[in-house]
Amino acid sequence: MRMRPTLSWTPSEDLLPGTTSLAPVADALRAGGVLVLSGAGISTESGIPDYRGAGGSLSRHTPMTYQEFTADAQAQRRYWARSHLGWRTFGRARPNPGHRAVAAFGRHGLLTGVITQNVDGLHQSAGSERVVELHGSLERVVCLSCGALSPRRELARRLEEANAGFAPTAAGINPDGDADLTDEQVGDFRVLPCTVCGGVLKPDVVFFGEAVPPRRVEHCRELVDQAVSLLVLGSSLTVMSGLRFVRQAAQAGKPVLIVNRDPTRGDRHAVTRVALPLGAALTTVAGRLGIPVDDQVAGRDRVEGQGGEAAP
Repeated sequence: MRMRPTLSWTPSEDLLPGTTSLAPVADALRAGGVLVLSGAGISTESGIPDYRGAGGSLSRHTPMTYQEFTADAQAQRRYWARSHLGWRTFGRARPNPGHRAVAAFGRHGLLTGVITQNVDGLHQSAGSERVVELHGSLERVVCLSCGALSPRRELARRLEEANAGFAPTAAGINPDGDADLTDEQVGDFRVLPCTVCGGVLKPDVVFFGEAVPPRRVEHCRELVDQAVSLLVLGSSLTVMSGLRFVRQAAQAGKPVLIVNRDPTRGDRHAVTRVALPLGAALTTVAGRLGIPVDDQVAGRDRVEGQGGEAAP
C-alpha cells in the first residue's frame, strides 16, 4: 500500500499574524546581506502549483518517495511516464516577477545568496547567481548505480524515441514535475537505463523520504552564518529541510522575514510575515528601493537541460 508522506502541520493560535506592510522587508534589503530561502510559492505565478496552498497538489497527489522508487520497478515506470509528460510542460515555465525581483536584488548587491527548495531552475533563468538548489534540479539525471550525471534533455530525447506516440492528457502537474496520470495512461511506458552502466536512472532531486546531501546542508548553514538576515519567500516551512535554516538564523539573533500568504511553521521565529502575493510584493519593494525589475526575463534564456550552480 502506498503511504502518504507526513507533510502537514496544524497552525497554533499563538503564531505571528500576517501583515501587509512591506516596510520591514524593504528595510532589510536596503541594509544588504540578505540570504533568500525560497519555496514552491514563488513559482506559482509561473504556472507551477505549490504543495499546500489553495488548490495545492498535496490535496490530490501523493509524491513519489525514495523508498518506493528504489524498491519497485513498476513505481519507476509510473514515475518516469508521469515525469516525462510533466517535463514537457515544466520545461516551458518562465520566471515571473518574483523571480525577476530576486535577481534584481542580487544584481544590486543586496543578497549574499539564494537557497531554493524548488527544482525548477527559474531563479537561474531569471538571472540569479549563487543559487543553491537544496533539493536538486529536474534538469539533471543521476544513475543510482555508478553516480553518472547527465542532462535531462538527453534522457527526454531517448524517452521520446522509445515511447513514440506517448501523449496522454494529464489531470495536472506538480511542483516536482510529476504529472497526474492513471495507471491505464501509464500503460507499458518504456523506462530506459543508464548509458554508462545500465543502472537505474533517477532525476537529480531529493525525493520525499530521502536526505539532503550533508555537504549541501553544511554549505547552506555557512550561508546562514554569513548573512545579516534571512528572507523566506513562498515556503510553508513544513518540512525540516528548510525550517532548520530559519531556526538557525533566529537562534543566532538574525532577523527572519517571511513573505507567504498563509501561516508557516517558521512564523514563531520571524519578526514579520507579509501575507501578500509574492510577485506584487517583491516588485513593490524593488520600486521602493529604486531597483528596476524588467518585464522580460533579465537573465539568460531558459535552456532545456540547463542546471544551476552546483552545490557542495
